[in-house]
Amino acid sequence: MKIGIIGSGIVGQVLANAFKSEGHEVVLGTRNPDKKELGDFKSDHPSIPVYTFEKTAATAELIVLATAGSGAEEAIRIAGLHNFVDKIVIDTTNPIHHHPPVNGVLQYFTDINNSLMERIQQLLPEAKLVKAFNSVGNAVMYRPSLIEGTPTMFICGNDDEAKKTVTGILTSFGWETEDMGMVESARAIEPLCMLWCIPGFLRNSWSHAFRFLK
Repeated sequence: MKIGIIGSGIVGQVLANAFKSEGHEVVLGTRNPDKKELGDFKSDHPSIPVYTFEKTAATAELIVLATAGSGAEEAIRIAGLHNFVDKIVIDTTNPIHHHPPVNGVLQYFTDINNSLMERIQQLLPEAKLVKAFNSVGNAVMYRPSLIEGTPTMFICGNDDEAKKTVTGILTSFGWETEDMGMVESARAIEPLCMLWCIPGFLRNSWSHAFRFLK
């Protein structure tokens, strides 16, 4: 598939390289393709073009939203709402507030009865959003190798076929997938980032993942 990554930070770069490693055609989208911070990425990944948000979204068959949560809606508007119509959008974002963690616990700008994914789905009513990759760090997003086995990626979204496509991607990336239902389930999935980060902030441990046991 033609994959467009909206967001050129470390998550976007890791996922861009992962999709490329799986044989997809990948474009990395950024506000400013000429910014010097992307110099190393361009040098190390010459086969992954770096385009503007708008060009990235326009040319993609599947879009990965990999911006900071606070900038997600603005990035989507810059990319052009029409460029998301009828496309699968993997939403990796979390509504992390700019305030520092409290005793290792991140602060969110949403509450327990709402989610950033729901806000994005309202902004993009004709897009097929699937939540994924938000509950783990970038170091283990692709081909995780953990002593206790294959970890679980929790997903949700309103379109069953889109979730099947994303499940196939996750399987190729080395994950088990657990479908938690419709978009409202993001209210539970997004806070998993808070839980995942606590060992990191308190003990500098960042190489773990969740597993759903049955």
